[in-house]
Amino acid sequence: MNALNTTTIVPLEMGRDEVIRVGQTRVTLDVVVSAFLSGATAEEIVFQYPTLDLADVYAVISYYLKNQTEIDVYLQASRIASEQFRLDTQQRFPAADIRERLTARLVKTPKSDV
Repeated sequence: MNALNTTTIVPLEMGRDEVIRVGQTRVTLDVVVSAFLSGATAEEIVFQYPTLDLADVYAVISYYLKNQTEIDVYLQASRIASEQFRLDTQQRFPAADIRERLTARLVKTPKSDV
């Protein structure tokens, strides 16, 4: 009898931006985990993100369930970094007076006769 391959490769890749994505797709680990924790099945996740492979989604869910603490730490750090980026962007580019600034630019821009 042939032995079964009992080693499963988890289809997760860390990008240069330090974001973990599933397989060769742009779908992130946090998207899959969030959908799963919201009650979506692997099939529903693949339906929502057709670039994903069903076997990969099952592998990611299995990996999450076996390594929940470590992945939750990664996801929390990712949320904190995302929120900090959002706050930094809002501080650099305040939106409070965006309409006035855009209108002022429009008025200052000379119109060309085309």
